Amino acid sequence: MTTPAPANGNPWDELPLRDELRGQSPYGAPQLDVPVRLNTNENPYPLPEALVERIAERVREAARDLNRYPDRDAVQLRTELARYLTRTTGHEVGAAHVWAANGSNEVLQQLLQTFGGPGRTAIGFEPSYSMHALIARGTGTGWISGPRNEDFTIDVAAARKSIAEHRPGVVFITSPNNPTGTAVDAAAVVELYDAAQAAGPSMVVVDEAYGEFSHSPSLLPLIEGRRHLVLSRTMSKAFGAAGLRLGYFAADPAVVDAVQLVRLPYHLSSVTQATALAALEHTDTLLGYVDRLKSERDRLVAGLRELGYDVTDSDANFVQFGRFADSHTAWRRILDRGVLVRDNGVPGWLRVSAGTPQENDAFLDAVRELKKEHDA
Repeated sequence: MTTPAPANGNPWDELPLRDELRGQSPYGAPQLDVPVRLNTNENPYPLPEALVERIAERVREAARDLNRYPDRDAVQLRTELARYLTRTTGHEVGAAHVWAANGSNEVLQQLLQTFGGPGRTAIGFEPSYSMHALIARGTGTGWISGPRNEDFTIDVAAARKSIAEHRPGVVFITSPNNPTGTAVDAAAVVELYDAAQAAGPSMVVVDEAYGEFSHSPSLLPLIEGRRHLVLSRTMSKAFGAAGLRLGYFAADPAVVDAVQLVRLPYHLSSVTQATALAALEHTDTLLGYVDRLKSERDRLVAGLRELGYDVTDSDANFVQFGRFADSHTAWRRILDRGVLVRDNGVPGWLRVSAGTPQENDAFLDAVRELKKEHDA
């Protein structure tokens, strides 16, 4: 039996939807079949064959016990993630400091379920990763949009004032920031952390999803002695494992313990844990791809500026460029040339992910033609 659609055509209108979800749209970037896709900040390099074979071996081993629940606490995986962080940042952490979940979005959701929720608020400095606000609403947490400067850096003085005024339960700091690519220096994070503790105390979540691509060191050492500071990471970008869905955070062990109050039982499958462990065995190879992408990112910045575009300094694997009188029209004109970039809704700006050299050449050719067309 088919239920007829409401007269106005919106199937949600007759559902008892929560008020804060009405009028919202699901998160998502356009998925179009075009020759060059540079719109979702994916790592363009397929996993090396040796890693694919190792994943198959580990998954085969895990498959023998799929009649049993997975390791609920993912101890081996958290141990290896801690070793990875210690090795690559120089700041020692152990398994007790690390928690893992299905993508960094689930990590953020668990943190908001634990420290946000009805009657509490979260603040982020926009434009920034739009999922922060969406997950906040999904957990019943109020959302506050904090200020940025014209160059997209955080206006620290205004941010401190906002934190003091609103007393949020959770403060999001994204570094490098998506979609702008801008990094936040350690001194600014400490200032905002201190402001949040004076007003709260509040949890401060540093979203470092693109941390491996940054010119600057990781902000991980800042968690030392700061019980309310959390650093979130993902394997989607640097590890080229967007399809794996594995995110993690590092924080004081008390935070890890607290988050387990809301995590679903056995939330990380045996197959996910096995695949992530295999990827961590190939860290050196995968970080070699990161070095390639950083070089290509810098080439995009230089190429766009040479063509006369405004470009935001980038510490990520993407570049924000403009300025356009009509960014959506510019997006469409680039798409007409077979290249898909991202229109994030930041007026006058678009974002392009760093791809392979051939993909980046195609993009630069497209924006070169667009520039000629505009200047003609």
